[in-house]
Amino acid sequence: MRTATILRQTAETRIEVALDLDGSGRSELSTGIGFFDHMLDQIARHGALDLKVQAAGDLHIDGHHTVEDVGITFGQALAKALGDKKGIRRFGHAYVPLDEALSRVVIDFSGRPGLVWQVPFTRSSIGAFDVELAHEFFQGLVNHAFITVHVDNLRGDNAHHQCETVFKAFGRALRQAVELDARLAQQIPSTKGSL
Repeated sequence: MRTATILRQTAETRIEVALDLDGSGRSELSTGIGFFDHMLDQIARHGALDLKVQAAGDLHIDGHHTVEDVGITFGQALAKALGDKKGIRRFGHAYVPLDEALSRVVIDFSGRPGLVWQVPFTRSSIGAFDVELAHEFFQGLVNHAFITVHVDNLRGDNAHHQCETVFKAFGRALRQAVELDARLAQQIPSTKGSL
């Protein structure tokens, strides 16, 4: 069972993430930030994983701590659910369009955290969601999942479309990278013998 439940509690937030990598795309999301819930739902649906996120944060200040800490906790859950990474494909990539917008996400479960972020949002907010928080979510995630992720929004005029293609492409690439490869059986996909 490739599952994990992580609870992270600080003076600013209380985040609980439950993850099943071999799920069916179901989600139960409550972060207090509607657009962010919508984006997390994209990861679950397109990643074919089951995701539960319960977040309580200092939203009276802004959404930064909540979004970043959900990323951190999601990353920790992802690392725990994968364990030693035996038999996974390791790499994943996806291109996802939405009307005029097109994004590409490439993932490597390398054991090394790294985020390359090229997303020139066309406006600073989507409703009440500050678009800079999308970067904060992914930075927290990669730092704690120990993965390398390249995110490129190749085109787009509508910020909602830009952001949604990023999250959908991440879900698709994640699904591909964590998929078990029958040909690898119980091998670790690295010449080093560990990831």
